[in-house]
Amino acid sequence: MIGHLTGKIISKKPTRILLDVGGVGYLVNISISTFDKLPDNNETVSLHTYLNVREDVLDLYGFFTTAEKDMFELLISINGVGPKLAQSILSGIELDELIEALKTGNLGRIVAIPGIGRKTGERMIVELKDKIGTLASDTYPVDNLKYSVQTDAVTALANLGYNRKVAERTIRSIQESNSSIEIEELIKSALSILNK
Repeated sequence: MIGHLTGKIISKKPTRILLDVGGVGYLVNISISTFDKLPDNNETVSLHTYLNVREDVLDLYGFFTTAEKDMFELLISINGVGPKLAQSILSGIELDELIEALKTGNLGRIVAIPGIGRKTGERMIVELKDKIGTLASDTYPVDNLKYSVQTDAVTALANLGYNRKVAERTIRSIQESNSSIEIEELIKSALSILNK
């Protein structure tokens, strides 16, 4: 089993990276959140990996953090969620937001992820709520007030027609520099950035 790779980036796309490890090129499937953290081509990167073995194919999935890999493994343990869908889920929502949505049973947020229907969303909540509880509290502390403001601001921007993923990234970057910002100011700041 290949559990970790360190190598030079030959090429990268939002869902796939080609990594040169000791002269061997590994094609690794990645989420958009991992893609966002990657250095430039010809730079060295380390990825935690999961090898999916099927009769006819070997697929390698890469993760920038162990937290993302842990979540991926939890997702594929759910009946009806395969590696491709798990990769899509991790591309469609930030990890801390997914953890919070599962913990609180926020079905609306989960079904807003592209590719997730109501039944799959309900199954995710039922099967992962208890598992995520210990995972979230032990490994991924979430600031509930900050999360609530973030969620409301992203929803407001999405309702105004902005891309949800772009809105999430913009809101998060503003909150990183000012964690106590009020929601009205947060939305105004985001709009000024998005309308540039």
